[in-house]
Amino acid sequence: MAMQTGENEQAMRKILDMTRLISIILLALHCYYYLYAAFDRWQLTWSFGDRILNNIRSTGLYQHFHTSKLIALLFLAISLLGAKGKKEEKLNYRTAFAYLITGLLFYFISGLSLRLAAAPAEIAAIYITLLATGYLLILSGGTLLSRIIKEGLKDDIFNEDNETFPQETRLITNEYSVNMPTKFRHKGKIQDGFLNVISPQRGVICQGSAGAGKTAYFLRHVITQSLGKQKPFSALIYDFKFPDLSIIAYNHWLRNKHKYGVKSDCIFINFDDLSRSHRLNVFDPLGMGDITDASESARTILLGLNRTWQTRQGDFFVESAINFVTAVIWFLRKYDEGRYCTLPHAIELIQQDYDSLFTILQTENEILTLINPFLNAYLGNAIEQLEGQIASAKIALARLASPQLYFILSGNDFSLDINNPDHPKVLCMGNNPQKIMTYGAVLSLYGNRILKIINQKHKAKCALVLDEWPTLTLDLNMVVSTGRQNKICTYIGLQEVAQVRKEYGKESADVITNMVGNIISGQVSGDSARQLSERIGKINQDKTSLSINSGDTSISKSKQLDFAVPASKIASLSSGEFAGMISDTPDQPIALKAFHCRIQNDFDAINREEKAYKPIPVIRQVDNAMVQRNYLQIKSDVEDLVESEHHRMLNNPALQHLIIKKRA
Repeated sequence: MAMQTGENEQAMRKILDMTRLISIILLALHCYYYLYAAFDRWQLTWSFGDRILNNIRSTGLYQHFHTSKLIALLFLAISLLGAKGKKEEKLNYRTAFAYLITGLLFYFISGLSLRLAAAPAEIAAIYITLLATGYLLILSGGTLLSRIIKEGLKDDIFNEDNETFPQETRLITNEYSVNMPTKFRHKGKIQDGFLNVISPQRGVICQGSAGAGKTAYFLRHVITQSLGKQKPFSALIYDFKFPDLSIIAYNHWLRNKHKYGVKSDCIFINFDDLSRSHRLNVFDPLGMGDITDASESARTILLGLNRTWQTRQGDFFVESAINFVTAVIWFLRKYDEGRYCTLPHAIELIQQDYDSLFTILQTENEILTLINPFLNAYLGNAIEQLEGQIASAKIALARLASPQLYFILSGNDFSLDINNPDHPKVLCMGNNPQKIMTYGAVLSLYGNRILKIINQKHKAKCALVLDEWPTLTLDLNMVVSTGRQNKICTYIGLQEVAQVRKEYGKESADVITNMVGNIISGQVSGDSARQLSERIGKINQDKTSLSINSGDTSISKSKQLDFAVPASKIASLSSGEFAGMISDTPDQPIALKAFHCRIQNDFDAINREEKAYKPIPVIRQVDNAMVQRNYLQIKSDVEDLVESEHHRMLNNPALQHLIIKKRA
């Protein structure tokens, strides 16, 4: 391979100079030949030159007027091919071609001047001037072309083309899948694709800040497609802004309920409009098999009412309050076969005076271990310690003591086995953003009881759609890790991971976010964006660098691994634009799991569909008198229970010693 040396460059420069000189000589001879009369008048003729012209004429060079001009132009073009000028960033093709086109016009139009009615000398002067001007403009334009930087370094300011990658264009479906048409950018073109969530049993997180499009572009499709399958799902839908999701679920259940093949129901839990809400005792005795169920229920309700306790589990006062509520719940479960085992009855019983409460709790042997620390503190007159142990539980539960909540929580309209193959249900639990703490605690209790019941074998497939999951106190670790075997698909909606860390603690948040197999993210920032960027990974990207100095310009190209979707790009996603990673199945492998696309929604069709929606039906006519009667009846039930038990103990010598006398 020949080396580029100074001698080689000098020789090449001499050849180019000689070629350009030949071009100039040919052009000069052209003028001398066709303007001979003018040159003679100017006394610029030469006998030796005349002989040379006669010899050249015999070759046919001057047989046609433009032949010699074209040959001169050809030599000029050859000399320009090897021209190397200093590169300039401001130069562009428009300027260079402007010079070239103008020069060519002057160069060839100059011949028209020979037709002017003037003296030969004047005509010759005009012709030579136009011809020389055209020649110099062509020379300048060709030189400018060699100085233009041919790399469009500034065309892609935000590196859009480099940060694109191939995505799935096939529609891949199965009995669990959720599929959405997309558009994505690749190789400078907008292409059609599909976002195929074919393995939702491995868990799905859909995150995005407010307005990112989680509900409109994803959760809506989850509901409509899950209920529209050939064999529809049973479902638990947590509707944070009731009835946004509930009305979608109800209408699609109406449209597809015949596909279940068995009786199915659409159930609503709504604490604001009691006439459009079903009633259910969340402590249904049939679903509370042992004291651990009571303990889990007590933990859920108290952690929901005291969100700061999420990160303080294990503390003495936190666990004391949970044990105390557990004892009360289990006492009601064992009393008269669970006749009064409801959350409203538990709240009212807890509010009884300590003498009456501890007296009757001692009659249940299974909870003696739980109540002994409280009983000893009370009998030892350590009232301050006792209040510290259970006052927080009493105060928190007192916030639930409303007639409306009591009405919903004391009924028995349906059972919690929503994925029962013989009677599947679509259960919509509605919250109110204005009453998150109160309603969220009760709905968390419903949710945790349901998760334990549905996560069993030989059940119907079930979809858990949890919009704004951090507003609930739901432990999803078990259902995400083992629910896949039991045909449970979990869709978790949240704004960003920081929200989960605030409510559940860093460890719990990291466990659930790292456990799910599918993550679909709208606009997020901070740690959420960085973690997602790292999860999607890096791709080979073209890198071009330009170096300009006084002598030369160098352009170098390379490939290097860089993030396919940087955190900064995730933080600037538009509404409806999502990035993330999906999982596949052994039967349906997907090579292109990463995506960065815009989900395509037909909003005109959606609006037409919503106009035809039927409203959520009235379950029963409820008036304030009915609610108040139920409220007073629960209070009366607890008073009767305490009085009945106290009377029974007074009449039983074996129990009389357990009665605690009222203190002055």
